Amino acid sequence: MVCAVDISEKPQLNNPILIEGLPGIGFVANIAALHLINEFKAKRFAQIVSSSFQDFAVTTEDGGASSPINELYYVKREDGGRDLIIWYGNTQALTTFGQYELCGKILDIISDLGCNFVVSIGGFKKDEAQAVPGIYSTATDLATMKEALDLGTKVMVGHVFGIAGLTVGLAKLRCMKGFSLLIDTPGMTPDVNAARYALLTLSKYLGLQVDLSRLEVSGEAIKQMLKTFGLIRSITEEKKKEEQQLRWFI
Repeated sequence: MVCAVDISEKPQLNNPILIEGLPGIGFVANIAALHLINEFKAKRFAQIVSSSFQDFAVTTEDGGASSPINELYYVKREDGGRDLIIWYGNTQALTTFGQYELCGKILDIISDLGCNFVVSIGGFKKDEAQAVPGIYSTATDLATMKEALDLGTKVMVGHVFGIAGLTVGLAKLRCMKGFSLLIDTPGMTPDVNAARYALLTLSKYLGLQVDLSRLEVSGEAIKQMLKTFGLIRSITEEKKKEEQQLRWFI
């Protein structure tokens, strides 16, 4: 198994926090992360590819090729607040081994940058959309859980699958702290409203002002990415196939 990392810069950051934003249920984390990258003009400093990613490349109109990839960006805040490391990508790993390897590599990188706190974002599947979705949390420790509950979240009871759960779980094993934000969403189509509530809650925790007026643009960008990867059709037409074909981002 190979998980290759290309680090172009080692930024000097102020007590940074990792924000996980990979594709998942409702693409809540993906939309939120892309919006933060765009709004704060985040700078990419690392790219990660894995043999556990999908085994194809998507061609572009000009003849280029785009492969499944993960990236790390950083934001240096001018207001004196904690800097951000944003984990963004168009895929999770396909295998359990690959997920652990990928998450471990990311935690290695951020630890080297002085990061000891993680926030993972994900969708919590519900049958129907809600104007004001519920927000649930799990955390590495009771003190951090109280911080999450003070944001208006509820305790998540059950399982948190994929990177959203693994990030918090492995962070705890490394004596790091953090919590997850899981937002009610109907399922597999990009849910801009759920991403909005994720960002509102995250902004409250970080003391960060995030302009959400262009959030629909981020949602549309994620939708176009899905079309490029040939996933929109499978979502709308083949319910059972969707659960198999979309395993790579859950």
